Parts: sequence; C-alpha cells; structure tokens
Amino acid sequence: MRIIHFLVVGMLVFAAAYVYRIKMESTSRVERVQRLNAEIREQRDAIAILRAEWAKLDAPLRLQGLTERHLALKPVTAQQYDQLKNLPERPPNFARDPDPIGSMLNTIEAASDAAVVTGSVPSGGARR
Repeated sequence: MRIIHFLVVGMLVFAAAYVYRIKMESTSRVERVQRLNAEIREQRDAIAILRAEWAKLDAPLRLQGLTERHLALKPVTAQQYDQLKNLPERPPNFARDPDPIGSMLNTIEAASDAAVVTGSVPSGGARR
C-alpha cells in the first residue's frame, strides 16, 4: 500500500509541476500579447500624429501663402499669349513613313478609285 501512496504522491507532485509550468507559459504569453498591443497602440498614435501633421502641411491656404512669399510667380494675363502666325515652323519629319496606317488607307482608296477587272466579268459590260 505504501508504494501506491508514494506513486500517487509522486503523480500529484508531477501534475502540480506540469500545471505550474502551463500557468507560467500562459502568463508570459499574456505579457507578450500586452506588450505587442501597447506597441501597436503606440504605432497607431504615431501614424495619427503624422497624418495630422501631413494635413496641416498640405493645407491649400498654407501652400498659397508659401508660394506668394517664396516664389516670384504672377497670374497669367491675356497679353502673355501670342498669335498662331508667330509660332515657329514645324520641324522636319525624319521618319520614313510617319503614318503607316494612313498610307495603307491611301493605297486602298487609290485602288478602289481605279476600275478593277477581275476576269469574271468582261470589261466592256455584261453579256446576255
């Protein structure tokens, strides 16, 4: 009987140690999850701060003030435009065939304008 008591007490000690180990692992994992959640919260706060700063820097009124203060830009007036006759000539075209599709269409049109004889119908007209 004593051997059975020693075995039962040994199994209880082993079970207690095993439960204690599981409890410690779960506690360390809970702490790790809490640290990760805190880090995520910090990163989200940092992102929110950066977005707010970006919105402030990107405000149209602020940008307008900066351009007026630092750039020598003036509004465009109607006198700044020139007439078409004062434009320079178009540069020469060095390409052999600038519009291959257009040249194909011109070839087709030229061929359709000419009288096409296929041989199935006499060129002088139809016979009866």
